[in-house]
Amino acid sequence: MTVKSRGEKWFSVLNNMIMIVIMFIMVAPFWFSIVGSLNEGLDYMRGGVYFWPRKFTLANYVSVFSDSTIFHAYFVTAARTLIGTLTHVLFTALVAYGMSRPNLKGKPAYMIYIMITMFFAGGLVPTYLLYRDLGLLDNFLVFIIPSLFSVWDMMILLSFFRTIPETIFESAKIDGAGEYRIFLQFVLSLSKPALAALALFNGVAHWNSYFDTLMFTTSESLQTIQLFLMRVVTDANFAQGMSAQAAQLVPEQAKKISPETLKLAMMIATTTPILVIYPFLQRYFVKGIMIGSIKG
Repeated sequence: MTVKSRGEKWFSVLNNMIMIVIMFIMVAPFWFSIVGSLNEGLDYMRGGVYFWPRKFTLANYVSVFSDSTIFHAYFVTAARTLIGTLTHVLFTALVAYGMSRPNLKGKPAYMIYIMITMFFAGGLVPTYLLYRDLGLLDNFLVFIIPSLFSVWDMMILLSFFRTIPETIFESAKIDGAGEYRIFLQFVLSLSKPALAALALFNGVAHWNSYFDTLMFTTSESLQTIQLFLMRVVTDANFAQGMSAQAAQLVPEQAKKISPETLKLAMMIATTTPILVIYPFLQRYFVKGIMIGSIKG
């Protein structure tokens, strides 16, 4: 057994202390939001509610979920997250697979063209005009088509695909398999950790995205949960109206809610689904990124 020196022990203690402080800084705001959302609104306005609810209540969550708009926003967000993540991973993997094959003609030109798009963009106004001409404005596909491909994600998969032994491709071709069958049955099966890592990246990005909804849609039927949250947090009148509507629906709990506690409850209701899913994909995320970086 290795005996640590005094300097190593002090470093370990200092490192653990720093990690605890960082963890507290990151977790504290979320915990305070949970505590505030579980506290009566009028009592919360008095202040001093930090580590535990002073007057516990679920009225804020009852009020939030009494608005049917939130359920539709959840549905739109879940649909764009699921469809957008699956299509992005599949399309990006197809491009990465093609770029990883040694017999692809014109590969240097393709790579230069792809890399240019990574560093240069047209800007918001040209993007808006392009989406308008393509008929994507106020269309659910505006959440899906622009996010089909990512150069950075392609580079991760490209480095991963290059580690697959060439003998696998040769054996598959001898057995009569075509490129699409090799891609679907062999490459995707061997690349599950990397694909899971990209799925986690893009799933979180789709769930948290609100800017594209704000800029490229006007229909209430396309409102995502994040845009709904932004309206609740930034628009005092909207939050006040939500609070008044909730008080009408649940009169006996009117004194237990307030615009501030409704905002906190809305924040927790918005972030909880992705927080629940994240731990199940975390191990694939770390494994996929490490394999792609070390072997690539």
